[in-house]
Amino acid sequence: MIRTQISLTQDDYVAAKREAARQGISFAELVRRCLHSVLPASAARPWMDFAGIVQSGDPDSSRKIDDVVYGHKE
Repeated sequence: MIRTQISLTQDDYVAAKREAARQGISFAELVRRCLHSVLPASAARPWMDFAGIVQSGDPDSSRKIDDVVYGHKE
């Protein structure tokens, strides 16, 4: 991970912090997700085109990926 610094307007910073809190993620994670939405995926990892398209709202969803993708089996 590389640490960097950016300059934002006060309004953009406040809005981004509010959105990160609404989503339950850190400000840094919000910035990473925004970048991933505009940067092309690496040709070496074509599966990355699909990363992040499923959002369950459940912080444990990665542990229950089959239920998220295929639905709960009864």
